[in-house]
Amino acid sequence: MSLSYLAIKHVHLTCVGLSGSLFLLRGFWKIRDSAMLQQRWVKILPHIVDTVLLGSAIALAWWSGQYPFQQNWLTAKLLALLVYIAFGTLALKRGKTPAIRMAAFIAAILTFIYIISVALSRQPIPF
Repeated sequence: MSLSYLAIKHVHLTCVGLSGSLFLLRGFWKIRDSAMLQQRWVKILPHIVDTVLLGSAIALAWWSGQYPFQQNWLTAKLLALLVYIAFGTLALKRGKTPAIRMAAFIAAILTFIYIISVALSRQPIPF
């Protein structure tokens, strides 16, 4: 592996940690109906982190020559990412009741854990 690949992978892994942490923080604030959710940085930073995360994922796929729909584990990660986004949107924005938001928040966390497990095992069924 070249130094550039490792640098992109490091950026990607850092963004995974930041993205997950920011989601957890925003989810807890949503549950507590905190005014912190209205802070400007809370509305901007997650989008920046997720954009860098997606960009680094695309760069890693290109660099390694491994692509979704070619590699089963990357396909699983991509599909799970879409599920995670849907649950996250319900948890933080679109859930109509606290119960729906809480269920979606828990489902999003479990989906995030699944994505990480797939990445580590490189198996679509990592458990």
